[in-house]
Amino acid sequence: MRRFWVVLAVISTVSLVGATARVASAAPVGAGYWLEAGDGGVFAFGTPFEGSAASDPTRCPANPPDRAMPNGSCWSSAPTPDGGGYWIVNAYSGDVYTYGDAGYYGQPADTGAYSGGADLWPTALAIVATPDGKGYWVLEEGLIGIGSVQAFGDAVDYGDEVTIARTTGHVGVPVAMAATSDGGGYWIVDSDGGVFSFGDAGFYGSMGGTRLNAPVVGMAVTPDGKGYWLAASDGGVFSFGDATFGGSMAGTRLAKPVVGIAANASGTGYWLAAADGGVFALGGAPFLGSMGGKALARPVFAISAKPSMG
Repeated sequence: MRRFWVVLAVISTVSLVGATARVASAAPVGAGYWLEAGDGGVFAFGTPFEGSAASDPTRCPANPPDRAMPNGSCWSSAPTPDGGGYWIVNAYSGDVYTYGDAGYYGQPADTGAYSGGADLWPTALAIVATPDGKGYWVLEEGLIGIGSVQAFGDAVDYGDEVTIARTTGHVGVPVAMAATSDGGGYWIVDSDGGVFSFGDAGFYGSMGGTRLNAPVVGMAVTPDGKGYWLAASDGGVFSFGDATFGGSMAGTRLAKPVVGIAANASGTGYWLAAADGGVFALGGAPFLGSMGGKALARPVFAISAKPSMG
């Protein structure tokens, strides 16, 4: 099953109206995060607001041709290394939109994968920047539910789930991607909690093969790249390597499911984001505000954190 069906099944009950808004919050040094909604709306907390795709209704429309995406077609964003801008990728079309000091280095939409009928196109799930901000990777899910990676700018292709499909068991569908601090590798995580490492990314464990109460939806990496956290839609958090467990929302009644996780720049904690814009600060991550309880045009799909140098 393709991820856009999985995500929509989780948050299709959300009924929201409103518009993108800029949110200003005072933040400790090195702390801050952005939320991204399905219409390309961006909400900034302790971080600069540099615009959003929601200002142009043609960029991230709901229910584009041949796809059922009622909650919007933009599911992922990535900040620049200095925190002065960000990229947004359209899950449906593979277009990449730049804001602030984010440079444009190409997009999946211009590759052969997006030719022919739109019902056969891959789904662009996530975008991840290189350490110097002069390139990025885009994680896509193909029709058979396997993750592929496209590299742009100075991003290097280290392989993906397609390249290891014959030798590695594959149960879930790809949901998130994260890069190592030196840009020499990356991880892909699947909905069953399976983690696949490429390049110099170390494997520190996974939830693959473990019975989960809810699917994994996101991944965050420690500053030194020697550990990571996985987050599930029920708020569960799983820590590996040198990632310190700072708590979770598992067992707590949530208004809407968790959709992503982002680590504090200092590595002392992390934030979980829910589809209604709620944010849960755990470990040493400070709470800087949220969109929980506010009217949104489309649900939140992702959270990204202010980089350590921003």
